[in-house]
Amino acid sequence: MSDEQEQVDQAKSGSLMSHLVELRDRVVRMVLAVLIIFLCLFYWANDIYIYLAEPLTRHLPENANMIAIDVASPFLTPFKLVLMLSVFLAMPVILYQAWAFVAPGLYANEKRIAGPLLVSSILLFYAGVAFAYYIVFPLVFGFFTSIGPEIVNISTDIGRYLDFVLALFFGFGLAFEVPIATIILVAIGITTPKKLARKRPYVIVGAFIIGMLLTPPDVISQVLLALPMWVLFEAGLIASAIMFRDRNFDEGEEQELDDDDPGEHRDLADDDPGDHRDLADDEEYEGMSDAEMEAELDRAEADEASLDKPS
Repeated sequence: MSDEQEQVDQAKSGSLMSHLVELRDRVVRMVLAVLIIFLCLFYWANDIYIYLAEPLTRHLPENANMIAIDVASPFLTPFKLVLMLSVFLAMPVILYQAWAFVAPGLYANEKRIAGPLLVSSILLFYAGVAFAYYIVFPLVFGFFTSIGPEIVNISTDIGRYLDFVLALFFGFGLAFEVPIATIILVAIGITTPKKLARKRPYVIVGAFIIGMLLTPPDVISQVLLALPMWVLFEAGLIASAIMFRDRNFDEGEEQELDDDDPGEHRDLADDDPGDHRDLADDEEYEGMSDAEMEAELDRAEADEASLDKPS
């Protein structure tokens, strides 16, 4: 038994070590992908920052420029931008490596669902970032630069501007994942499209709350984040209803049966006690014939005589 147990322990240890080695290799590939993209883009770091700041600079007054408050900001801010952009562009490679690591442990039906969801999540995140840059930024910065007093000179710090736009990028990219979250909730059986549709008012309120938390404190960006979340929630409902229409139909039938059964059980429960009482009453008050009465009396007298007879 000890030899067999040692062999089992060695097999488990070898399997664990092989998984750890594979995980290390895939993490190294992720880091290499980010590093290669970073090295390719770093030469154009300043040009990339100018392109990122264009939605703001086009609305600045004439002869107004952005400023750098910290001494190292002219170098560190473009460096940070290129690093974040490298991670952003390497996201397909990162997610693919993560998928390749966990895929062997999934069932065939899980792989069939997870693959398209993985690709869709990447595309939706990119769509959220593009929506923020091309639609939200011009509106937000145009509003901010035009509403201030005339005596105020607008000179935005390059570091704070980068933090501001990265927060918006993250918020909109995450918000555009709503259809994926909806499909996953339906796929794992937590809810159904019909139930989610009934919760629509709460979803709308929640979208505005999330817009308040994920965006800077201005009404325009909050509304521009909440409205796409609502629309994408509706798109997720439609997609989940199409993808899992058979399951939803079966679940609907089961739910209808479950709704009907309690009533039937209650009817039976309400009827049975009365029926039992009626049967018991009939058996208890059913009259005895004269012959049965006389035979019962004779039997009682015989029992009494046998008790009185001395032993």
